[in-house]
Amino acid sequence: MTQQIQWVNAISTRLSLEAAISEVTERISEQLSASADLGFLFISSAYASEYPRLVPLLLDKLPIKLLIGTGGGGIIGIDSDDQAQEIEGNPALSLTVAHLPNVKVQGFHVSADEIPDLDSSAQAWETLTGVSPQEEPDFILLADPFFSKVNDLLEGLDFAYPQGKKVGGLGSAMAMGMQTGLFYYDSEKTEETALLREGIIGIALSGDIKVDTIVAQGCRPVGPQYQITKSERNVLAEVATVQEDGVESPKPPLQALRELMTELSPEDQELAQHSLFLGIARDEFKLELQQGDFLVRNLLGVDPKVGAIAVGDKLRPGQRVQFHLRDGDTSAEDLEMLLQQYQQQEISSSSPVGALLFSCLGRGKELYGKPNFDSELFRKYLSQIPVGGFFCNGEIGPVGNQTFLHGYTSSFAIFKPVHSN
Repeated sequence: MTQQIQWVNAISTRLSLEAAISEVTERISEQLSASADLGFLFISSAYASEYPRLVPLLLDKLPIKLLIGTGGGGIIGIDSDDQAQEIEGNPALSLTVAHLPNVKVQGFHVSADEIPDLDSSAQAWETLTGVSPQEEPDFILLADPFFSKVNDLLEGLDFAYPQGKKVGGLGSAMAMGMQTGLFYYDSEKTEETALLREGIIGIALSGDIKVDTIVAQGCRPVGPQYQITKSERNVLAEVATVQEDGVESPKPPLQALRELMTELSPEDQELAQHSLFLGIARDEFKLELQQGDFLVRNLLGVDPKVGAIAVGDKLRPGQRVQFHLRDGDTSAEDLEMLLQQYQQQEISSSSPVGALLFSCLGRGKELYGKPNFDSELFRKYLSQIPVGGFFCNGEIGPVGNQTFLHGYTSSFAIFKPVHSN
């Protein structure tokens, strides 16, 4: 048996489910010369009525030891010409399969009512997943779009597995009022149902594999940085401008925003009318904050009487924040910058073997005006790396040393052996 990781992907746009399965399994069988230890399956909602048949048909063509997947609003994969494809609005099926020697793969399915309280011990989270923290696992997570405790789960996993990466996405609701689909098959737990309608499924990877992450939020900071001087839960009540010699006198954030607007170019003023966000610094001790150091969150509303702004995350005094703008050009520049940084960091380490892309439904052609942008840019810097994935209703990925549920983001999981072959 080969001792090297093998990682392959195939995508099909055949209208028939049987034909799509046959195409991807045939192409993968041609490339894979060892056992299929792990599979990731992503399928568009065009096939929703046939979801119950999907996993049995697939496994009949290609036995896979452990398989997870979900339905998506768009599907990402590699076509027969080795080109990255992002299929939006049309039927598509993407299958990624890996042979993973010296890697432990553990799967789990969790419902919302099984999530422990956030004051529970690390042991409660180990019991939930069945995965030991001593194994230092990385996680791939797929949830139904209505799973109400995603943030609690991520916070708990960060607490119990602080060294591990957590990456993934929320599936898309089906057309015509149908439920979403989660696909989970474990050959060692044959009692598990292949098609699930709710909850979150995941895999934990440990041993001779490492998951790197790139989380592209697609924003650029504008204006000065501020320090929060007064806040309550998610309401920003008062900020002070950060300067080299300290901070200015506090002011309402709405006043700070009005002052910023006068300094922006006409183009950015127009952009700020519909694409303005707040970035929250994740590293309290980093002196020089740059693009990518902020967790980007939506602005939910303002109180003009007191000048407060409601934000889509919890805030606390002392945090540094900065307003951000997002558009197609900014998103492209942001992802390219992150890919360049990653490429430079990886020169002396083992080479990646595969990747998954969890991209927001608001990206793709709607954002860039052309197809396949994120996946093609990824392969420009990491050529020949098989990439599969889907367009999500929310993307999971780390910023700093914490994991978050994002919007308008592309979150990449990049897989590589710990030890070079």
